[in-house]
Formats: sequence, structure tokens, C-alpha cells
Amino acid sequence: MSTWVLLRGLTREAGHWGAFPQQLERRLRPRRIVCLDLPGNGTLHRQASPWRVEDMVSHCRERLRALREDGPCALVAMSLGAMVAVSWAAAHPRELAGCVLINTSLRPFNPFHQRLRPSSYPALLRVLAGHEPHAREAEILGLTSRLADPSVVGQWAALRRERPVSRLNALRQLVAAARFRAPPAPPAVPMLVLGSLGDRLVDPRCSETLAARWGLALCQHPAAGHDLPLDDGPWVAERIAGWWAELGTDDAISPGGLRAG
Repeated sequence: MSTWVLLRGLTREAGHWGAFPQQLERRLRPRRIVCLDLPGNGTLHRQASPWRVEDMVSHCRERLRALREDGPCALVAMSLGAMVAVSWAAAHPRELAGCVLINTSLRPFNPFHQRLRPSSYPALLRVLAGHEPHAREAEILGLTSRLADPSVVGQWAALRRERPVSRLNALRQLVAAARFRAPPAPPAVPMLVLGSLGDRLVDPRCSETLAARWGLALCQHPAAGHDLPLDDGPWVAERIAGWWAELGTDDAISPGGLRAG
């Protein structure tokens, strides 16, 4: 059984996973599910976010060592978190049993206007300039979701009040994402790409290009937005479990409740 590590994206934290860890646990048989915050986010909001994705990897590895997780783990990572996963897999492939990359974009595979859609710029500027937590989170929900219950805004606003991400840390994370360059060849770690055809933030072609360049399996949700685990967590968990079973692991559980693999 594997430990599954979940990594969120730009300015997001473990609390933004919502019900997804439980949904994933119902479809797998993990040893443990660990939701890590990147420096500058969540419980680490007082820390400075690194300017480089590679330094985010170092932090995650140190955190897992502190948790006494020394065996190969599997990653489920979104957006900026998926860049961290790719960097991790390239530098330390023996530490990872697999990576699920959700709605990410990697330089040099796609141009900047696909990696961050120009139509999202006004909303992003309003988020950066805003002060009131509820209004900022409502803007983020409109940008990243197509299917979620709007009541989640209240939960997110509470997280922002309790663990606010500074504008400087948001800028640092944007710069790290823009600077990160993927290796030309795929890391020696099994990978699954999940995308959303309704993504308003990152063009779905980014997931398509990544899967094509590296010869990876790709599943795309027909309606969800950028925050795919929020919009349809059970769909994500089902795709992960099916892929994991095909790898011949002992963690996956079949739809009937029996272990597969």
C-alpha cells in the first residue's frame, strides 16, 4: 500500500481539497493520505514562497521525512502543484510510485497565452487587488469552477481570514510557475494526466500537449473547470483508481468493493 500525497496550486492550501481526500480514500486502499501545503500557503502562510519550483520540491521532501514517510509515495497534484510533482519525479524518481497531473501547463510545451488564458487576467487582477475575503474567493470560484456549490465560497473566505496568503507570496508563486521548465523527456515515473475541457484558467490544450509529448494516458472531463477535484471529485477518484489498478498495484478497489490488481 502506498502513501498518497496531495499538492494544490497557486495560493491554495490543504483546506481547499474539501471532500476529495475522502473520495479518493473510498476508491483506493492507501496507507495514508497526506495533504501538503507549499511554503507561503495554508499553515505555512507566514513563510516566504520560494522563487523556484525546485525549492518547493525540497520542502515537500523534507516534510515527508519529518512525517517518517520514507517509502515511494504517489502524488496527486494540481496546476502549480503538478509542476512540483514533475520536478520531483525528474530529480528523484525512486521516491515516487506514480504522479497524477491535473490541469497543469509546462514550459516549453505550450505558449504563455495557453498556459494562462488572457480572458482570466481581469479576474486575477481583481483577486490580487481585492481586500474583502468573501469577494476575492467568489472571484476565484468563478474563475476556477463550473460545477461547484457556491456555498464553498464561505468556507474559502474563512480559510483566507485564518491563513491569508500575502500578495508577495502570490507573486513569488506566479514567478516560480512561469520560470519552471519541464525536462524534454518524461521522468521515469508512471504518470496520468487529467484535464478539464471547461477550464477558464489554463487552456485544455496544455494537458493534451503534455500527454502527447510524453506518451501519457489522458482523461478529460467534459464540463468541469480548473478545480477539477472540486467540480467532480468522484470522477477524479475513479480515473485515478482505474489507472492505478492497470499499473498492477495493490491499492486500487474495484467498483464492487473488491481489490483490483
